[in-house]
Parts: sequence; structure tokens; C-alpha cells
Amino acid sequence: MEASILTQLFLPLALAIIMFGMGLSLTPGDFKRILIYPKAVAIGLINQLILLPLVAFGLILLFGLEREAAVGVMILSACPGGATSNLITHLAKGDSALSITLTGFSSMITVLTIPFVVNFSLNYFMPGGEVQQLNIVGTVISVLFITVIPVVLGMIILKQAPGLAARLDKPFRKISVIFFVVIVLAAIFKEREHIVQYFLEAGPVTLALNVCTLAVGYFSGKLLGLGRKQSTTISIESGIQNATLGITVAATLLVNPAMTIPSVIYGLLMFGTAGLIIAWGNKKEYA
Repeated sequence: MEASILTQLFLPLALAIIMFGMGLSLTPGDFKRILIYPKAVAIGLINQLILLPLVAFGLILLFGLEREAAVGVMILSACPGGATSNLITHLAKGDSALSITLTGFSSMITVLTIPFVVNFSLNYFMPGGEVQQLNIVGTVISVLFITVIPVVLGMIILKQAPGLAARLDKPFRKISVIFFVVIVLAAIFKEREHIVQYFLEAGPVTLALNVCTLAVGYFSGKLLGLGRKQSTTISIESGIQNATLGITVAATLLVNPAMTIPSVIYGLLMFGTAGLIIAWGNKKEYA
């Protein structure tokens, strides 16, 4: 996407509003849960911050993805889970407290890791320098302002005015869904002439990434001694990414429309697999 009101104003503003809505459900106690669930939080963060980008990189090489599409997948893999993962965890009868904790921690940490993952990807998949690398400090500040600060503001309102936060929570959840749909449709419209080609190219990789990270998250938890609820939560936090942030990084910071497509496709596909997880989780809960 060329620099425009959509990419320079609407996208960052929409993401900030979505993150503010997430902050309305976070408390300082959520970040203290690392002391209560140290193993579960550590496993979740390792899956999210280390294994997810490594799986994405391996799948890119396996499927032979190149250039913008490859970088787009890596951008997605660098993003944290979003508020959607908290809702899906709740519906799938997972551990909601752990989900909120992992989302909060990963959202804070990826502010620092995103520019490094993106620049590595640009160097590896587009070594000709066609796309300018992200400025590390500038990117950290940009992502901070559109993700972390809105979350903190939401948390402050929840602490200082819980009644107001309760009234705002439901409308902001609806607004978040509307913004996500608008962003996806705008990205598809912008690339409408190539969308089928992009879907055929990036669709199999993004679906494989979604399924693989869901599986790795669940079985890593089980193998390391966690229960079903916590393993399900780690699975969802690993496989349900903040696609809106991926689109924003590609469209606003890199100003490259082709790099938004993997996040767009992933954002659509993940709801299908999420539905299966929700059905499975409920079946296990009431079996």
C-alpha cells in the first residue's frame, strides 16, 4: 500500500483502539501470574517468541516461498497473540487467566523483537535492498505507541474506573471486530488484481503455519507436564496471531502491500481452525 490516510492514520489508529480494548481486561495481577504459573508462562513465551518464527522460517523454505510473501509470513510470525486468542481460549474451555497473561507479556516483548525479525527477513529474502530496513529505535517507538501504550491506558481505566471499563469493554470488542474486517477488506481490495495468485502462493504456508504452531503449542505443554487446559491455552496463544499488527507493520512501516497478504490470509484461516479447537475443547470438557 502506498502511503495514504489508510496506512498512515487509519491502520495505526485502528490497531491502537483494538489494543486499548484489550487493556480494559488486563490488570497488574495478570503480569504477576508468572510467579503462579512459571513453567506454563515460560513454555508459552518460548513457543510464541522463538519456536513460532523458527517454524515459519522452516515452512517458507519447505514451500519455496520467496521475496515479499516470505517476508510477510515472517512479519506475521513475529507478532504476538491478540485479544482474539483470549476469547477463543475462553470458548475452548482453556485457562483464560494464563491466556491473558501470555498475551500481555508477548505484546510487551514483541515490541523489541519485531524489528529484528523483520530486518533479518528482509536481508535473507530480499538481499537486493529493494525495501528499506526498519529503523530499530523508530520501529520500537512506533509499535510502542500503537500497542503497549493503548494497553496501559486501558489498564489504567480498569483500575481507576472499573465501572467505566466494564461499560466500554463490550463496545470495544465489537469495534475491534469491525476494524479487523475493514482492514482485511481494504487490503484485499488494494491487491484485488493479484489476490488469487497471492492466496495460492501464501495460503498453503499460512495454513501449515497455523496448524503446526497449534500442534507444537499443545504437545509441548503436554510433554512438559501441563494439563489439558493450560496446553490448550498455549496452543491457541501460539497459533492465533495478531494479524492486524502484521498488516500494520507491512502496510504502515514498510509500505509494502504484498507483505500484508500473508497476515490477511492467516487472519481468515485461523478462525476456521479456532472453531475446531473450540468444538474439541468443549467435547473434552463435558466428556
